[in-house]
Amino acid sequence: NSPLSTFTPFGLLNNSFPIIAPFFADVDTRNSVSDVVRYGTGSIGSRNVFGVNWINVGYFNTQSDKLNSFQLILTDRSDTGAGNFDIQFNYDQILWETGSASGGVNGFGGTPAAAGYTDGGANDFEFAGSRVTRSFLDSNLASGLIHGSRNSNVLGQYNFEVRNGQVINPTVPEPETLALFGVGLLAAVAAGRRKSKAS
Repeated sequence: NSPLSTFTPFGLLNNSFPIIAPFFADVDTRNSVSDVVRYGTGSIGSRNVFGVNWINVGYFNTQSDKLNSFQLILTDRSDTGAGNFDIQFNYDQILWETGSASGGVNGFGGTPAAAGYTDGGANDFEFAGSRVTRSFLDSNLASGLIHGSRNSNVLGQYNFEVRNGQVINPTVPEPETLALFGVGLLAAVAAGRRKSKAS
């Protein structure tokens, strides 16, 4: 409903306002080594999408020794009913979890990142490992975000369907979903993941 000035992650369950958070942490893009947050619209087949890329972004306070790359895609699914949409989180690299204003030292500890969503009511979801030290990092083979998936056969990809105001258990995404990056939403997390796996 308005900009969020809070930079330290809090629990996404039972909030009074809506949030869609692929990686709720203190991203800081002021260092010249860090890229900036980029966003735009496009289409996948006949479906309109809005995408946000955090590719090679640093953390507070202007730190860039570790860079994260992740993405949010919202897909219009009004073909299934008015107001319906899909949420997709893509993760390519998670090397830091905390900014120094959230108690982190060199990107670790303190109050680490949270991930998930809430509609501001009872419809919410928070990833296991949210605000738990080192749980989302690539180095954590058990719970690192790049090592898992949800309703997808692509590691690092998590899909949710919103129908009639409720998130339901979606099916595996259609292959065209991964073609988003050909429509110019800038550097692509998922495309980078496919390329690195092919190398």
